[in-house]
Amino acid sequence: MDEELLESLAEKECLLADGFENALIGISGGSNPVAIYDIDKCLKILEDQFKNDSDDPYAEAVEYFEFNVIGSYVGEKTPIFIYYYPCETN
Repeated sequence: MDEELLESLAEKECLLADGFENALIGISGGSNPVAIYDIDKCLKILEDQFKNDSDDPYAEAVEYFEFNVIGSYVGEKTPIFIYYYPCETN
């Protein structure tokens, strides 16, 4: 994990999503910076957790993520979750 990013998040008192360290991709700008996570990476982490206990680990991951992660609000420093689409630069 990027130590510089972690230091910046701690300095700005951003909340982190437990268990999704490998999905952390950045920090937002502006007057209320928050941690930013890649949704596809979060789902992959959850899918790996459910693969031994479910017939459809991806569906289980989506359901869990939508209800327990995206559906959670813990104040103004709640992390945001995005679909990351890399863009080509010219």
